[in-house]
Amino acid sequence: MEKKNAARHKILDFMLNQESTTKAELAKELNLSMPTVLSYIGELTEKGMVIEVGEMESTGGRKARRIALNENYCLSVGVDITAHHVGMVLLNLSGKIVEWQRVRLDFKPDADYCRKVTGMVRDFYSSKTSEDRILGIGISLPGILHERDHILVKSHALHLENYSLKMLEQMFTLPVYFENDANAAMLAENPAQVKDAVYLSLSNTLGGAVCIDGELFTGQNRKAGEFGHMLLVPEGRECYCGKRGCADAYCAASVLTQDGRYTLDEFMGALGKDETADKIWEEYLDHLAVLISNIRMIFDTDVILGGDVGGYADRYLVELRERMAKYDLFDLDGSYLKGCSYHREASAVGVAKYFFGKFAKELA
Repeated sequence: MEKKNAARHKILDFMLNQESTTKAELAKELNLSMPTVLSYIGELTEKGMVIEVGEMESTGGRKARRIALNENYCLSVGVDITAHHVGMVLLNLSGKIVEWQRVRLDFKPDADYCRKVTGMVRDFYSSKTSEDRILGIGISLPGILHERDHILVKSHALHLENYSLKMLEQMFTLPVYFENDANAAMLAENPAQVKDAVYLSLSNTLGGAVCIDGELFTGQNRKAGEFGHMLLVPEGRECYCGKRGCADAYCAASVLTQDGRYTLDEFMGALGKDETADKIWEEYLDHLAVLISNIRMIFDTDVILGGDVGGYADRYLVELRERMAKYDLFDLDGSYLKGCSYHREASAVGVAKYFFGKFAKELA
């Protein structure tokens, strides 16, 4: 029975991270016998969880049928809480964003704020689906979390220490999962496929996450990936944490939006039209190139550019790689720098995906 459960979990986990596949491909990639694959896929098809989505091109003989998870079988909700906003996504089983919304709401560590968030989230998903189809609600926050006790140990961005998240959790009727925002964004990238990578989250604050052999590496005190508070410019600009010269003070999205005076869309739209914006962007890219080069030197893995700025990064990757070449004598082409999979609300997507992985384990 244990071997059968392990095989089931391998198949489900593989299919969660593939747009479509074939039974032969499952057997080959997962080193399973064809009878095992046929048996389990048959069970999932009867439940309506697996569907046929087309045929392979013929190479002579009978065409193989492509199969995939039924993306509408169940859904999950992801919520990203920041100092001034709440971002929400409704995610289907294939990892597609069905609906998303971002609302301005200043964080406050009180019951009224928790009630506002829970009401907002319920209104968000109830307009699209019934609660019985939702596996759970994932919530990402900036800071160090104690996962077992649901305590936000420290958050510079929210100005909190040892804040219990249980009040917020208990106001929801669905299961709730909490995760650091940068770790959540890394989960959105499907760590099992990425294997080894660093995720650099360039949002209103700068964070990061480290993935080693398909698993999140959080460090001894769950502080791994706090790249925002690495020293970048000695005795430089003051950071919100109180130190001077932190990477956050030079590479967070707030540098471009001037702490919310403009939206990121407005800033990016001004490039090439406004000399001040162009100058800020040039300086921003230079500092970002130094930070990325330092991360590459430490980890020797791919670096995924994510967060709010990461959503715009694809069009600037070539330029950024050229700047990185000045600081990295080992990787002159900078091809290790990658764009992110989700250009909006990546942290919310990552915490929503948690429930699909949990669902796969429980179903196996």
